[in-house]
Amino acid sequence: MAKMYLQFGGAFCGEPRGPFLTVEAEHKESPLPWQERGLSYTATGYGARIPSRYMIKHNGRWRRVYVCQYGNAGTAYIGPSKAPIATVNGPY
Repeated sequence: MAKMYLQFGGAFCGEPRGPFLTVEAEHKESPLPWQERGLSYTATGYGARIPSRYMIKHNGRWRRVYVCQYGNAGTAYIGPSKAPIATVNGPY
């Protein structure tokens, strides 16, 4: 199984300076009903808080991974879109 990492710090998380921390985190695939049917969350595929089919464990709690997508490359994160807890790197 591929690994997923949480990255704390950085400009996206509201902390343009360090300290930066990267930790490996347990994850699972947990698709939502519309994802199982092959549908898109929005008509365009773009948005600030698009749910992914992955969940990641942070502080003993499973959290949904969301994606901010407004071009060819998106940023995956956990937490609210205005103040994300961490960005996520992995096989999404």
